[in-house]
Amino acid sequence: MKIWIDILTPKQLLFSEPIIEKLGKKYDLLCTSRDYEEVSKLAKIRNFDLVFVGKYGGGDKKSKLKASIDRMEKLSRKIEAFSPDIVISFCSPEAARIAFGLGIKHVAFCDSPHADAVMRLTLPLIQKLLTPYAISKKEFSRYGIDEKNIIQYKAIDAVVTMQRKINQNAKLPFKNNNKKNILIRIEEREASYTSKSSKIVPIIKKVANEFENENIVVLGRYTKQIENLQKIIDKRVKIVKMSYDGKHLLKNTDIFIGSGGTMTAESALMGIPTISYNAIPNIIENFLVKKYLVKRETNPNKIAKYIKKIFESNNNNQKRAETIRKQMEDPIQRLIKIIEE
Repeated sequence: MKIWIDILTPKQLLFSEPIIEKLGKKYDLLCTSRDYEEVSKLAKIRNFDLVFVGKYGGGDKKSKLKASIDRMEKLSRKIEAFSPDIVISFCSPEAARIAFGLGIKHVAFCDSPHADAVMRLTLPLIQKLLTPYAISKKEFSRYGIDEKNIIQYKAIDAVVTMQRKINQNAKLPFKNNNKKNILIRIEEREASYTSKSSKIVPIIKKVANEFENENIVVLGRYTKQIENLQKIIDKRVKIVKMSYDGKHLLKNTDIFIGSGGTMTAESALMGIPTISYNAIPNIIENFLVKKYLVKRETNPNKIAKYIKKIFESNNNNQKRAETIRKQMEDPIQRLIKIIEE
């Protein structure tokens, strides 16, 4: 059996690793992606073999459309030649359209029903959708997929991605001293589902003022974004592009401030004190807040007070996170069962 896997984001790449490890022993795989800096950098870090076809369209709707049409045209020729029996994606619009056009069965993962445009373009065309149990089937069925084709697993995706092995000797952006490490992740500004108002700048400024004696590292996403931040943020704050393995960074972090996405979920399940400024309101972030693994806060003063409280108290997040992790299943086993059926 031949299987095509389309991987578009860093989170999807990390989630795909155990899928490829398990399916690659039995089936012929083709793993594709697009030219997107965060993915290509992470692929190098993880020694991940990807076939890059097309490019990321950026933040503009017209450029997104043009990039998608161009990628679909190039990718369809490659997929027709490979002739897969099954497609696995994370709701890739190009994979959905090509699989539909070529009559290939398509199994997709998704934990982001808030990505309205992507859901509209993919869900009516796929055969099976796998999703965390924290998300109601109705969140997806409203886009055109029958609820009987939605399979829930008792886990969130971070329980898969956080299990990866890391290179403990890889370079980190933190200074090698006895100070606390505060890691801040900038929100995604070019995805179709995000708002354009930034909540993070006043938060960074407040943290920089209150914790000037600690190591503060800000993880940017795009060159222009980083350049703009460097103009307005105190030079004591280190602003870097995300060219590190997130798990390795988090293992060396005392407190993490994230936008509510993948790194926020990983940090929470690793038992690291985690604050979400909720730039991407979503069901998984809400689930983690309810489990008391994430503190949701957007007020810079309250965030500073919470960090002080964490630094002055014992961290009991580890035990809570471990208890919740043990209750979760392996979603990859669900996927394997569907493929075999």
